[in-house]
Amino acid sequence: MVLRDADSAAEWAAGRIADGLTAATGTRGRASLALSGGRSPWVMMEHLFARDLPWGLVDILQVDERVAPDGDARRNIVRIDDLLAGTPAGAARLHPMPVAAGTQPAVQAYRALLRELGGPIDVVQLGLGEDGHTASLAPGDPVLEVMDSPVAATAAPFNGTMRVTLTYPALDATGDVVWLVTGRSKQPMAARLLDGDPSIPAGRVTSASQVVVMDADAAP
Repeated sequence: MVLRDADSAAEWAAGRIADGLTAATGTRGRASLALSGGRSPWVMMEHLFARDLPWGLVDILQVDERVAPDGDARRNIVRIDDLLAGTPAGAARLHPMPVAAGTQPAVQAYRALLRELGGPIDVVQLGLGEDGHTASLAPGDPVLEVMDSPVAATAAPFNGTMRVTLTYPALDATGDVVWLVTGRSKQPMAARLLDGDPSIPAGRVTSASQVVVMDADAAP
């Protein structure tokens, strides 16, 4: 799906996610959504969080997080929390990755949370890095090979910080994966994502339901 500009792509992605959450709450009375960080999703979240949805039935999770103290501006959750404030989506249950305690305690706590919520995540929003990464599934890191846990930590710092991330088993089981890819710098990797190129981390996501929405600049 190619839209004319980044805002149009963000708004379309928000609509797709909203439809998935509405369907899940209608079917089983609750819904779960995992959100990525990075630059591209923030406008999408503004569109999404303003929508009139049954937010009180929604659990909002993180796809990944930088290991930094609570309140640190590098943390994705800081921006997500700011965007939620004063919106209809503020009624949702937000589940930050507790990374301030360290990687392994955070992994254990989030694994327990996912087990408590039960079943696969209904909707996951993913982005695409210029190096082909998605979530914090960093090229060359052993975290790419974690298949026995839905959440894991990177073995080395990625772009300056250790990370905790959902793994392929969690992403592949997702009900619907919504990729949001914007900007000319993403164009080479967007082509490889669309081809399902397994040599980049993003190309290894195999969820049965995936949609890639991009702006004209990112389109191959």
